[in-house]
Amino acid sequence: MIEFSLLTALLAGLLGGVHCVGMCGGIVAAFSFRADGSTPPFRMHLTYNLGRIASYVLFGALAGALGASLKLAEFMPVQTLLFVLAQVVMILLGLYLAGFNQWVLVFERAGGVVWRRVKPLFQKLLPVRSLPQALLAGMAWGWLPCGLVYSVLVSAVAAGSATSGAALMLAFGLGTLPNLLGMGLFARQIQPFMQQVWVRRAAGLTVAGFGVWGLLTLAYSAFTSA
Repeated sequence: MIEFSLLTALLAGLLGGVHCVGMCGGIVAAFSFRADGSTPPFRMHLTYNLGRIASYVLFGALAGALGASLKLAEFMPVQTLLFVLAQVVMILLGLYLAGFNQWVLVFERAGGVVWRRVKPLFQKLLPVRSLPQALLAGMAWGWLPCGLVYSVLVSAVAAGSATSGAALMLAFGLGTLPNLLGMGLFARQIQPFMQQVWVRRAAGLTVAGFGVWGLLTLAYSAFTSA
């Protein structure tokens, strides 16, 4: 099951690029204005994204540890309930990416409380003058309230251990890397394509399909073991 979850997280990150274009476009643009132009743009944007992914891995470890503590509470159905919740959230996420609902924005509003504290620190790191500073700015970027990230974090809780939760968020982060790295380097070429309605619908419905498949897999396992 964990292999399927890792693949789902990877593809959710990759297909979620239709959301990343709008959500992170401003930050990526800010990163493009550097005080020091001696470092190649690719290295700078890669470092930003590695910092962002590092924050995701930390979130995943904490979420997985929370899931492990819930299992240790000896509440028997907790793992199944968390799995079902993760699949339902994945379906809602897919429908959001496709433009059919706004439920995922509830997660973003909740995360805004934390971001208001992190944002001043993030702004102090701009303009970026070195790779270490870029790494720190990227880690702060990872705290941006994003319904896509928070939705996948529910799956990290369901993973049931800090290691599995971290691995799942690492897979998700790597899935987002091509879109956000490409946005930093080729924004003019990528944005028009990613903003097309059919691209958003196809990506969103595919992500929702992962959640449906997960629920069907669980139902089939329960039926065959009955």
